[in-house]
Amino acid sequence: MAYTNDSIWKSVDWMTICIYLMLVIFGWFSVCGASYDYGEIDFFSFDTRAGKQFVWICCSLGLGFILMMLEDKLYDMFAYILYGGMMLLLLITPFLAEDTKGSYSWIKFGPVSLQPAEFAKFATALALAKFMNVYGFTMSKLKYSLPVVGMVLLPMLLIILQRETGSALVYLAFFFMLYREGMPGSILFAGICAVVYFVVGIRFGNELMADDCTSIGEFSVLLLIVILSALLVNSYCKKASVVWYIGGIGVGGTLLALLFSYYVIPFDITWFQYGLCVVLLFYLIFLSMHERMRNYFYIALFAIGSVGFLFSADYVFNNVLEPHQQIRIKVVLGMEEDLAGAGYNVNQSKIAIGSGGLWGKGFLNGTQTKLKYVPEQDTDFIFCTVGEEEGFIGSAAVLFLFTGLILRLIVVAERQHTRFARVYGYSVLSIFLFHLFINIGMVLGLTPVIGIPLPFFSYGGSSLWGFTILLFVFLRIDAGRGNVRAYWFSGLRNPDTYIADSRQRVVRHDMDDAESTCASFCTDRNRCFIRQVTLI
Repeated sequence: MAYTNDSIWKSVDWMTICIYLMLVIFGWFSVCGASYDYGEIDFFSFDTRAGKQFVWICCSLGLGFILMMLEDKLYDMFAYILYGGMMLLLLITPFLAEDTKGSYSWIKFGPVSLQPAEFAKFATALALAKFMNVYGFTMSKLKYSLPVVGMVLLPMLLIILQRETGSALVYLAFFFMLYREGMPGSILFAGICAVVYFVVGIRFGNELMADDCTSIGEFSVLLLIVILSALLVNSYCKKASVVWYIGGIGVGGTLLALLFSYYVIPFDITWFQYGLCVVLLFYLIFLSMHERMRNYFYIALFAIGSVGFLFSADYVFNNVLEPHQQIRIKVVLGMEEDLAGAGYNVNQSKIAIGSGGLWGKGFLNGTQTKLKYVPEQDTDFIFCTVGEEEGFIGSAAVLFLFTGLILRLIVVAERQHTRFARVYGYSVLSIFLFHLFINIGMVLGLTPVIGIPLPFFSYGGSSLWGFTILLFVFLRIDAGRGNVRAYWFSGLRNPDTYIADSRQRVVRHDMDDAESTCASFCTDRNRCFIRQVTLI
């Protein structure tokens, strides 16, 4: 079967391209509204941000066309080379970049500035897809899971060295893809627990209970560790007696200590809780050795890791994070109300969105944005321009388009015949979803301000080109899915050539019929295997 580029446009997902074009067009009008100064009439002039963004959009369309014309096999072939090249570029970026608001992440080429971190996303996604496409890959084996985690953490570390924390956090989105591909749910659960520990510990860390000795935040986290350990034992070990021992002694002992501190002698209850955690740790290790069940040991690791995280969270917050980052987190958590400082952007953004009402003030008629009350209103906070000028209806339309894009990417990713294509597709999906959730959350004051753009809306060539490359590489891979067929075999010397059933009858079926073929022809299901090859 021959496959040529002539058939690409017949199999391309035009629905995704249409959504992309609508988002880009809507985004350009938003940039026009956000960057407009009274008296400007030429939106296409390169001297204005609207004109520059128009040039970036035209270049993005051309870039998308080029990516679609390349052979889809090239993305698999050069995945590691692209990843290595981007990691090297990230490594040298701090030495080439100039100081931009405390960050060293932008490389200037004359009048143009590019941010390598935006382009490293697609390279990382391709490298992960290629590595996870190897035969026998499973997230349950350390020889596969550790390199995968390392491939995600490496660009994060290099970007943090550029003092660009927000762009680094985006790479956490890859863990959503890893969960789809078999990462144990316990890892995702541990990540959620870490977020809860951090929020509770920081938010209530300086508040004392009625005994004036015990921190509410530290007390709550330690009690939560005991309760979660009991629940994990119930889920993974199925030992009701152990659950009652941990829950009864842990929770009951803490309540008794609390009453003793209130009515007898006030003391710091957290020291008693730390003692309980030590007892819990040794008890779980004993059960692991006595009953020869590893799950007890893993739960013990969870408990000691949780306590360690509680200690480290306070240190990281006070000594690692920059002062402006600390203030932003405090504002989000309600610890401070700095309307003239760290909370100024968010407060003005809320005012702008609220003033738009149902239908908005109309294109170029926004007062908050035109009078420049909202800093970064054409980049990170561009959604407030949509809310003010287009109102609730326009904002809902934008969110509807993004939701349509996310859902469509799920459909396209699930129909892929190879793990390489599916992994890359879910990587793209996860990055878009992370950017959308965090950016909208920033504008509404629901998440800390970490400075990441809204895809296809925020001003800038790097972000627009980066998202375009992410999307169109996936569309090109998807367009070549008809070039793959499945081959079932049983006992043949050349399994890449033939399909055979258990009676050695050579048959041929497409991927959609492969599972039913195995079920109907093979008497021994364990002897049937699948190979995916490219027909030339």
